[in-house]
Amino acid sequence: MTRLLLASVALAALFAGAASADDKAFTATLAGQAILPANTVVPAPADAPASLKTSGKFTTPDRKRTDKLGTVDGKDAARVTDIKLPLDGQPIQGFSGIKKMADGTFWTLSDNGFGAKANSSDAMLFLHQIKFDWAGNKVDVVKNIFLSDPNKIAPFPIVTEATDTRYLTGADFDIESIQPVADGFWLGEEFGPYLIKVDMEGRLTDVFATTVDGKPVTSPDNPLIQLPGTPVAKMPAFNLKRSGGFEGLAMSKDGSKLYGLLEGPIFVDGQMEQVDGKTAIRVIEFDTAAKKWTGRSWLYPFADKGIAIGDFNMIDETTALVIERDNGAGTKDKACADPKQPKPDCFEAPAELKRVYKIEFNDANVGKAVRKIGYIDLLDIKDPNNKKKAGSKDGIYDMPFVTIENVDVVDPTHIVIGNDNNLPFSAGRAVDKADDNEFSLLEVGEFLSAK
Repeated sequence: MTRLLLASVALAALFAGAASADDKAFTATLAGQAILPANTVVPAPADAPASLKTSGKFTTPDRKRTDKLGTVDGKDAARVTDIKLPLDGQPIQGFSGIKKMADGTFWTLSDNGFGAKANSSDAMLFLHQIKFDWAGNKVDVVKNIFLSDPNKIAPFPIVTEATDTRYLTGADFDIESIQPVADGFWLGEEFGPYLIKVDMEGRLTDVFATTVDGKPVTSPDNPLIQLPGTPVAKMPAFNLKRSGGFEGLAMSKDGSKLYGLLEGPIFVDGQMEQVDGKTAIRVIEFDTAAKKWTGRSWLYPFADKGIAIGDFNMIDETTALVIERDNGAGTKDKACADPKQPKPDCFEAPAELKRVYKIEFNDANVGKAVRKIGYIDLLDIKDPNNKKKAGSKDGIYDMPFVTIENVDVVDPTHIVIGNDNNLPFSAGRAVDKADDNEFSLLEVGEFLSAK
């Protein structure tokens, strides 16, 4: 990035004095819960290549292939979970974005697979239409749509390049956020990072590289980056950390604009973008009719202990919901005595900051910080009527997961919230059990109406 962008960051910081409301907490009350078991697996499509009939074959520590099912431990740091890889089929897990539809169903998606580009070449990318039975505490999977690139839209060779069906995998794209539209789905992606579009059958139709202030935003996982021929040669330029792309993707109410929210900050001259001394990430505007970035963006400053966002959806024309989190998992009552010496029976870094913020951004603060109106604490959700089917705190439902990546408005007083369980690696509910997919309906009327 150029010094012009650096100057814009400094200007944003100068005018961002009223950007923070990190101490304004609102109450959330659990109104319902639906759980999809962690080990929910479906067969690959009949026309998928044989290599995709099983998944997780490259998740060994050295990434060497293992074909024997159930022989590789799922591990969360020092803790071993109860699910092993490879799997017979494709897991419905890693939910990383959600959108409510008019018919009462929701669209969501599984992200790139097993947490890295290098180990996810047999993880198929697919979207899920789901329905919640709040009374019965169940998640019903209505439909799965597997993504493919039969028309060779991807500007790089994909894993299944030589096949007729050309299904997409977690080594091609890392899809993290979703916005359904009449002719398909817009998806936010992290490897490029790219904004991509697929049709109603999951076929790739568009891929857009990301720019801010007319300059490219590039991740080290960008497939078009070329390494130098010798170790001493200058390394290729990238200005975004790995897994720092479009974790969030919101859409304006009229559908004319998309707002991609990066998970990590852009680096300018080796320094992370900041607002008032706090690390800040970008909200970047895209014109859906013109199919191009508008050149407008906003800065989202993290709270103390905040390091990443999980999801992003509009409430109305100028306000939105953003999940913000730390990297902790598990509860403090089961914390390891010495975090530097993690053990299999304790949490080495318990969750401390898991929040949903309400933010405002508009024409008046373009190029400046979004306004944080307040938040709800996902570690302290009131449960007076004992609605929860997971967790052990009396009168409280908590979400001590490392990644919580699903939030959307359900009605004027309720939101839906859900975790990404990173199957089979994340264990935040129990020290030795892979997290289920927990979706919860929260009553947050005061929060949604807050000004």
